[in-house]
Amino acid sequence: MLRYRIFSADDFVALEALDLDVQRRLDPTFDTLEEREREGRLRTSLPALKFFERSEHSFVAEEDGKVLGLLLAQPVWQGDRPVVLVVQVLLAHDAPPETASGLLHACVKSAYDTAVYEVHFPLTPELEAAAHTEEAHVLGRYAVRHLGSRHASAPGERLTPPPTAPNVPNT
Repeated sequence: MLRYRIFSADDFVALEALDLDVQRRLDPTFDTLEEREREGRLRTSLPALKFFERSEHSFVAEEDGKVLGLLLAQPVWQGDRPVVLVVQVLLAHDAPPETASGLLHACVKSAYDTAVYEVHFPLTPELEAAAHTEEAHVLGRYAVRHLGSRHASAPGERLTPPPTAPNVPNT
């Protein structure tokens, strides 16, 4: 039976291994990328894990002591209200289909329990079914603009300007 819980330092090695496995499945050339790009794609550095461990909204899914999923989220103050921002969901290759939904639901419950009434998350393939289960409102797509040298090698679909793009000044 799947169990969802806040993770601790005892889980860090397993979480790092899960992240590395996910990155290698997403990009079979991951190990050949420049070190800076590999580091930029991994979300489980020691400082990051310590930060998300304290967030109160990040969860691990496990079954029989094996880590099957990880949801990293943090509270964010938007000036007029707090929200919980889901940053990453990582799933083991053999995670049951309900793992992502369970992780998101644990995050939603933790947000509600702390009087935060909005949970924002990217609508990734892993979270598509979970978004339906939670009856989420889709407000568009989530995009990331990488700056500097990572712009050329960052993962994801790179959007291109339309043929008649407005003249946007370089900054």
